[in-house]
Amino acid sequence: MTASVPPHNDTATPATPPLSTCELADLAREIKDWGDDLGFQQVGITDTDLTQGPGGDHEAHLNAWLDQGYQGEMGFMAKHGTKRTRPAELEPGTVRVISVRMDYLPEDMASIEVLRRPESAYVSRYALGRDYHKLMRKRLAALAKRIEERVGTIGYRAFVDSAPVMERALAQKAGLGWFGKNAMLLNPKAGSLFFLGELYTDLPLPVDAPFARDHCGSCNSCQVACPTGAIVDDGVVDARKCISYLTIELHGAIPEEHRRAMGNRIYGCDDCQLFCPFTRFANPTREDDFYPRHDLECAELLTLFAWGEQEFLDKTAGSAIRRIGYVRWLRNIAVALGNAPYSEAVEAALMARRAYPSELVREHVAWALAEQRDKAARRIATAG
Repeated sequence: MTASVPPHNDTATPATPPLSTCELADLAREIKDWGDDLGFQQVGITDTDLTQGPGGDHEAHLNAWLDQGYQGEMGFMAKHGTKRTRPAELEPGTVRVISVRMDYLPEDMASIEVLRRPESAYVSRYALGRDYHKLMRKRLAALAKRIEERVGTIGYRAFVDSAPVMERALAQKAGLGWFGKNAMLLNPKAGSLFFLGELYTDLPLPVDAPFARDHCGSCNSCQVACPTGAIVDDGVVDARKCISYLTIELHGAIPEEHRRAMGNRIYGCDDCQLFCPFTRFANPTREDDFYPRHDLECAELLTLFAWGEQEFLDKTAGSAIRRIGYVRWLRNIAVALGNAPYSEAVEAALMARRAYPSELVREHVAWALAEQRDKAARRIATAG
């Protein structure tokens, strides 16, 4: 098993002597204390068997989901085979997974209010600040270093949504929450607005009890709230209909049947989380890096559509938004402008992009212009 960056010099470091059962139990308790010190809101430990337990056979669930084609263009979901569901195949020597979660919602976020202002741009709340991947990986690496300071060299590798890892399944088995009907991991004291990360290790630590109880009951708020009906069954999401997939993962044209339902959502969608009753228990983040930058929590669509490519690159530096690129950024905002109430300013902004070099942008601008002109015609007809 290899170590996380920075790598170990295996030839210079003596092997760590085995720990007793009592020592491992004490270490597990210390790991949770260290995790709290490092800014994680919860730490759990699980084994690597994802085929049985209160959450069911996660490998079978994944395969059934893939067989339905629900992954859309996300070929990476099937690319690595059983490495995703069998941690020791991804990282040989792994016997335990330390699963962590970190709250990301900034304080006093007027999220639903922004959704109800069609002239404003809605960006998924997790993406308002700096990219979480590096921050959490550094914290996990720091956690591993504390463990090594206590017991000597260990094998480990840190993951934060960066490899074929069943992070929600591992978190459920580590006791961090249960699977909601929207397939998100829910925690009764924190909702679902948190990031997950994992530390694969060869330490045979005692494991925590899986989170066994489903608290959703008969509630279907998430399913009702989904703008495109992407939650096709309890715990099953057809990504091809999901606005997060359409605005982030999809590289081509957004299917016309989903464009109006997108509303003003230009990067991701939080509806199934925002309208979940457990979201009222979400705790404000303690991380300054997760706070909004460049007023993205309430920016106007016209303001963002006017960004040039260099401005987009400058203002999304260090942000998860950067990954979609400027062309898809314009594509998404064009759809949102088509959904906005008619105004001469919106029509003028779309006209200015009508001859944009990218065919993808031109197509969505043309659709948005047609939507705007239809609204204008209906307004005139109503006034007459």
